[in-house]
Amino acid sequence: MSKASALQAFTALDLHDVAFLFDVDGTLIDIGPAPFDVDIPDALRQSLDRLLNLTGGALALVSGRPIRDLDRLFAPLTLPAVGGHGAEMRLRGGEPAVTVADLPGALRERLIAAVDPATGVEYEDKGYSVALHYRRAPEHEARLQAHVAETRAAFPGEDTEMLPGKMMIEVKRPGVDKGAGIRRLMAHEPFAGRVPVFVGDDVTDEAAFSAIPGLGGKSFSVGRDFEGLSGIFSDPSEVRQALALLAATH
Repeated sequence: MSKASALQAFTALDLHDVAFLFDVDGTLIDIGPAPFDVDIPDALRQSLDRLLNLTGGALALVSGRPIRDLDRLFAPLTLPAVGGHGAEMRLRGGEPAVTVADLPGALRERLIAAVDPATGVEYEDKGYSVALHYRRAPEHEARLQAHVAETRAAFPGEDTEMLPGKMMIEVKRPGVDKGAGIRRLMAHEPFAGRVPVFVGDDVTDEAAFSAIPGLGGKSFSVGRDFEGLSGIFSDPSEVRQALALLAATH
């Protein structure tokens, strides 16, 4: 699928019928060298705010990041969101998020013990999961994978799973994923009854791509081919262009 066909299909969407669901890193914004070393263009905030209003509030971020971090990045916007790969959900900006139970503190501490700031390895302790980031230190990937496997084996009574991503490994509860989060979100107003339109880019979005057909929705990806897509954008800048065009024509 060409860039032109993705832009054409996306900008032809009927804003009265759709609910927009956007992954963040690698989709709306470019991957940065560290989780908070990223750029959120003001034009993107403006497009999202405009589309939020045009859809009656049916626009949500669907991210591996906690909702509190999404608020920090996109401030002053506070958008509906599915955070933590489905562990958190917020239907409207400004409302409290509903979250799953945290992982045990001892398990999280053991995972974090692999982090040495001097090596460039960083972590996010989200409570309900721990993410180990090696964007600055790709040579540590194998060591971190082994450490995660050993840590999970040391807590046989805790039901966990490993989620790989772009230069990242995350340990979380099973059954918590973006697909499940989207299904919960779409059961509530203002999303219920609308056609979900998801845009994502990574292996962490596969559960979302799988959930969309059952909800009668459409999916677009960034840079990768997945089954059943309505279009493939070349990079996040093309997604931002599509949002700006759609927002400007309504």
